[in-house]
Amino acid sequence: MATLLRKIGLIRLHDRDTEDPKHHQGSLKGTKGGNQKNNANKHCQTANETNNILSTPEIKARKLDQVGKDKAGSGKDKLGKDAKEKQQTGGGGGGGGGSKTTSASSSSSIPPLAPHRQHCTQVRTRRLMKELQEIRRLGDNFITVELVEDNLYDWNVKLHQVDKDSALWQDMKETSTEFILLNVTFPDNFPFSPPFMRVLTPRLENGYVLDGGAICMELLTPRGWSSAYTVEAVMRQFAASLVKGQGRICRKAGKSKKAFSRKEAEATFKSLVKTHEKYGWVSPPVSDG
Repeated sequence: MATLLRKIGLIRLHDRDTEDPKHHQGSLKGTKGGNQKNNANKHCQTANETNNILSTPEIKARKLDQVGKDKAGSGKDKLGKDAKEKQQTGGGGGGGGGSKTTSASSSSSIPPLAPHRQHCTQVRTRRLMKELQEIRRLGDNFITVELVEDNLYDWNVKLHQVDKDSALWQDMKETSTEFILLNVTFPDNFPFSPPFMRVLTPRLENGYVLDGGAICMELLTPRGWSSAYTVEAVMRQFAASLVKGQGRICRKAGKSKKAFSRKEAEATFKSLVKTHEKYGWVSPPVSDG
């Protein structure tokens, strides 16, 4: 029995000793390779699971959004840098660019002429130029015009004729007065507003000529004025009112030499306009013409 057991043990030892070492190492390598392959498979499986998680639509959207924000931020930074560089270099044009910007800002601080005012100035200029031409074409020598210091809006008008049957005409002949000199100034909004007109010489009495040479005529007020009236028409109306109002040349000693003044004329005209606006303008009787 003991002998049998020894034989069996020897056989087992023999089998273990006679095993191929390469085969043994191969089995070990196979075991290790299998383990490594299993580990690699597990790692790949984990990576794939991770990639699958990261590739879900929500996370994709988040990633794209983050990429967009990063690009936008970098773009803003670039634009900010470019703007700073342009500002430092004067807008890309060196020192000249900076001076242009400064001059542009300084010129923009000057307010331009209002369109309405500019239009009124153009209308006034065209109207007065046209009226000057028409007056100079008159063949009856009724009135002549001279510009005060070449100012188109300030006229000295000479009235050469009044009714030859009037006492005023006789006064003009007796005193060798060739004309009645008037000053006419045109406001900014002429012809939509009336001109201011006053007598300069000679010194007149009555004939609706008041202190300072102011003229009492409704058509010279905003209420009675019409843009259709021309300077010639106003002068003809004034010549008629002189005769109707029995105007005469002042011949009193001392008073006749006293000149009319603009300040006094403006004050008188302002006062008479207030009076007539309150009580109305009295029309002359029909028998007076």
